[in-house]
Amino acid sequence: MWLADGWKDYELLDCSGGEKLERWGKYTLVRPDPQAIWQTERAHPAWRKPDARYKRSETGGGAWDRNRLPASWEMRYKELTFRVKPMNFKHTGLFPEQAVNWDWAAEKIRAAKRPVRVLNLFAYTGAATVAALAAGASVCHVDAAKGMVAWAKENAAASGVADREVRWIVDDCAKFVEREIRRGKRYDAIIMDPPSYGRGPDGEVWKLEQKLYPFVELTSRVLSDQPLFVLINSYTTGLSASTLSYIAGSVYGKRFGGHAEAQELGLPVTASGMALPCGASCRWEY
Repeated sequence: MWLADGWKDYELLDCSGGEKLERWGKYTLVRPDPQAIWQTERAHPAWRKPDARYKRSETGGGAWDRNRLPASWEMRYKELTFRVKPMNFKHTGLFPEQAVNWDWAAEKIRAAKRPVRVLNLFAYTGAATVAALAAGASVCHVDAAKGMVAWAKENAAASGVADREVRWIVDDCAKFVEREIRRGKRYDAIIMDPPSYGRGPDGEVWKLEQKLYPFVELTSRVLSDQPLFVLINSYTTGLSASTLSYIAGSVYGKRFGGHAEAQELGLPVTASGMALPCGASCRWEY
């Protein structure tokens, strides 16, 4: 497991009975988590009086009981700064477990000792984009949601990297990659965080189990002759880390060589010393 244990502003205080108790800066949140199915004593007092709790509805969905939470606030990770806020479907705009991947990608970019062009697909609020920019790469940030791209720009400004070489693209990721291939554009590194399920602007249905392999094949055609790395993230239940490594190895490995490795991502739990599994990632490097 790759453990995101470098945080100071974020802490997973405890998790139990399908919920997790987190510290986001000076605020405590309780959110559902399908992995935390064990039971603990819930001794931490914030369990009883958090600043906000996301409650699921019996009819589907859910809502925040926000109590003492502001509309938004800032979180720091090392030299990076992100704006977070409570969103629908329990999210905050930031996935703390991904910090271990930000560090890895930044280290690869700095160690390359050459200009590195990064393509960030399904780029969400841009945490990986900001980390790559801070490490000295140029980045093309692509997401189909205009609001997410706007939020990513705010994160870049908060981290002091908005003036770096970055393109902000609102587009369907597959269609954008196809156009980049036709235009002869190439990238040294690709980061992707494809959703489990989604619909495109013209009603196209995206199911990760069906679409991931052909999408990975497509992205292999936009890599440069000397690619640095590809990072694939997945939060799809049932799609194992090994499956991601087999896909990356059979596509990127067949075309370029290199090595693919995949692991679960995890967050350390203060109360128990355990680590909460938080999806899977695959790192292919040339």
